[in-house]
Amino acid sequence: MATVLHENEQRSPRGGASRRAGSVPSGMAKARRREAIVAYAFLSPSLLFFAIFLILPLIFAVVLALSAWGGFDLTQIEFVGLDNFAEILNPASTFVAPILVNTLVFAAGSVVLTLVASVVLANAINRLRFQGFWRTLYFLPIVTTVAAVGNIWKYLYEPSGGLINGVLNALGMSSVRFLADPDTALPSVVVVQAWASLGTAILILTAGLKNIPETYYEAAELDGAGSWRMFWNITLPLLRPTLLFVLITQVIAGLQSFALIIVMTGGGPGDATNVAGFEMYQQAFNFGMWGIASAMALVLFLIIFAITLLQLWLFRQRGEETS
Repeated sequence: MATVLHENEQRSPRGGASRRAGSVPSGMAKARRREAIVAYAFLSPSLLFFAIFLILPLIFAVVLALSAWGGFDLTQIEFVGLDNFAEILNPASTFVAPILVNTLVFAAGSVVLTLVASVVLANAINRLRFQGFWRTLYFLPIVTTVAAVGNIWKYLYEPSGGLINGVLNALGMSSVRFLADPDTALPSVVVVQAWASLGTAILILTAGLKNIPETYYEAAELDGAGSWRMFWNITLPLLRPTLLFVLITQVIAGLQSFALIIVMTGGGPGDATNVAGFEMYQQAFNFGMWGIASAMALVLFLIIFAITLLQLWLFRQRGEETS
């Protein structure tokens, strides 16, 4: 009997300890739930804003892409399935050619010009005095409205009285109808888009250049490496993450751009400068074809998403090869 009582006395503290140990996780779980509730309460304004201005419009755009709607009475939305996509992706449709072709050419041309010019200029600014002044100077087009930029360049491109043609005439060359000729209209707008995008790219690239340690250049200089070799073997590899960010943002901006087209050419002459963003605007606000416009927007979104994934994959593959 005494032995049994002694064993019970030995078990009871362990049982109490186990009960107390079991109560700790329960208390921690309640504390975590309270913290989560408080966190979501603080995040609720942002989540509400996100839902109202992003999630709901996205859902509505998908619904419209599968419907026919004139843009006024929501009760008149008519479900048409994939008819809108069949119409715009028809090979005979102007959305495939020239609109999508123009969009890709516009984005590719502006991105290439912006990247090359911004890398050269950022590298030059990084070696100059008064770097803040030069960065501010190149950033000014970003803070200028698209309407102002487009109209200034329209005057520069004027066949008679424009500054560019004035210089060409002074050199003995004939005037060029930059925005009135279908062969030169799109390249002319591409140059303006690249010029207007330089400021942001230079600002980001100069920040990336500042993060490259000078010791790499000093060691390469001691080994007898020239400026070009240091740029190719040190600057570009270490600048790859910054270049990737600039490339992705510039491609997205180029594929979505339409404000400059509206100001400078209105999509003309003909469809020479008509891009996807401008065509969406036309279909929705001028023709009242909101279903067609939404279908175009979803197709453009998928193209941008696919190109972005491809860029990330290529840069990752390139990084694995160099490492």
